[in-house]
Amino acid sequence: MIIRFGIALILVVSVMTSCASAGKKSKEVYQFSAAEFPYIEKFHEAVRLKTSGQIKESIASFEQCLTMKQDDDAVYYALSQLYLQKDDAQRSSECIEKAAKLDPNNVWYTQELAYMYFEKGNFPEAIKHFGKLVKLQPQNVEWLYGYAESLLKGGKTADAIKALDRTEEQVGAHPELSLQKFRMYLEIKQPEKGVAEIEKALKLFPDEPQLMATLVDYYFQSKQETKAIELLEKLVKANPENGRAHLALADVYRQQGKQKEAYKELKLAFQSDDVDIDAKMKILINIQEVSYKVDPEVYELVDIMVAKYPTEAKAHSIHADYLNTAGKEKEALQAYKEALKYSKKEYPIWKQVLIMEYEMADFQELYMDSKECLEYFPTIPTVYLLNGIGAVQTRRFSEAISALEVGKDLIVNDKSLEAEMYAQIGEAQYGLKNNEQGKVNFEMAISLDSKSNLIRNNYAYQLAEAKIDLDKALALIDEVLKEEKDVAQFMDTKGLILFQKGKYAEALKFFEDAYHFQPSDVIIVEHLGDAWIKNGNAEKAVDYWKRAKELGAANKNLPKKIEKKEYYDPIY
Repeated sequence: MIIRFGIALILVVSVMTSCASAGKKSKEVYQFSAAEFPYIEKFHEAVRLKTSGQIKESIASFEQCLTMKQDDDAVYYALSQLYLQKDDAQRSSECIEKAAKLDPNNVWYTQELAYMYFEKGNFPEAIKHFGKLVKLQPQNVEWLYGYAESLLKGGKTADAIKALDRTEEQVGAHPELSLQKFRMYLEIKQPEKGVAEIEKALKLFPDEPQLMATLVDYYFQSKQETKAIELLEKLVKANPENGRAHLALADVYRQQGKQKEAYKELKLAFQSDDVDIDAKMKILINIQEVSYKVDPEVYELVDIMVAKYPTEAKAHSIHADYLNTAGKEKEALQAYKEALKYSKKEYPIWKQVLIMEYEMADFQELYMDSKECLEYFPTIPTVYLLNGIGAVQTRRFSEAISALEVGKDLIVNDKSLEAEMYAQIGEAQYGLKNNEQGKVNFEMAISLDSKSNLIRNNYAYQLAEAKIDLDKALALIDEVLKEEKDVAQFMDTKGLILFQKGKYAEALKFFEDAYHFQPSDVIIVEHLGDAWIKNGNAEKAVDYWKRAKELGAANKNLPKKIEKKEYYDPIY
């Protein structure tokens, strides 16, 4: 599209222009006959309607004018403008062509035709009409530019360059004109003239970054890397804020193996407003994906991102990604939460937060955050599952069942996820002492995913806690331990089943094995104390119970156990 520099086409309507062509002059005052007054009245009515924005009505009035007088170019011109306002390009074109045919010397009609043909891609006609305009007014910059663009689009590049030269004669040297001519010279396979054009412009505009950047790109593409690097270095000195130049230079230094220099340029690019946040994010993501080990300098780039965009979720999320890569899970989780302060509608960030809270067993936070996440993503089943887990683990059993039932109904063709939902509902039912309902849901979960060791373990554990179907519980956990014998959680479950069956010596062995693999698990530590008391060693029992208390055990009977040096069933 040709840029039109502020031309306002105004239809100046008077009795004279309505009855005579705009390009004609008369030495005598025209005298109207009485027969012409209906036409004049209808014309003025059409103009008033046009001025007041009543396009449809104005068109109708002008059309009536044509029934009375078919050779008034001013009416056709007005109709052309009105149809253009209605986005009816075809009718608009037809009308302006008729107006121009009636008055071929009217410069405004010629101009409209020139632009119309250009927009329609009829470049031979656009060249013809722009050529006519330029001939009439060689000093008109807009028409010269339009002429050059039409010539270029019409495949007459050499002539287009000449037209731009004439434009330059009128307005003086300008970087944009030089860039246009450079691109045209490349098109006609005369790159040396294009380079000369840019170099000439650089003498007049030595600090113009776009000129240097264009030449740098050309040198790289034409394998003249030495010249490109020299010019890039000059460019960043002339314009230190040119972040893209710093990026280009960083890439050059990286390819040359100059890592220190490359990072220096990258830091300058990251500090620049010239490179947007998405481009910087792309660089950091690419580094993370391809690097086995992240260089310390990259963390500086991440810090720059956070400092420069403190209220952008993207900056905090990439910060969190890098902290996670560095093994700093707690700091990473806080960074992801910081990101959520500025954008609550980014599900990937929510997902990271919830999964990390689950893995860290921070169930109170999991419950609260998953509940908030559901306000923004109420149709994602996984969020309901995580909310259900958080609710179960914080003993909000009824709430857990409600959330899990909703989530279960949203699942489509995912038996594994559906099994997890049923298993969590089962846990919640056992928590409410609805043992039969708990059993029904766990059985459904196993029927959907019979290979899930976690579901089978949790079912066995709930049976053991409820002190029911202990033989079934033992069979379930033995199947699990055949496949995964070194998992502390599974060993603890078998220990609890044996404990409930009164086989305290065997239970002690499994609790000790579980403790060996996971000595900080509060449940395992307390169970180990329970086994020692039943095996006659109160001193060891109290020692493990005290450790469990320090770890934050939720059992309300634990202080009583420590005080009395006796076993009591847990109360939560």
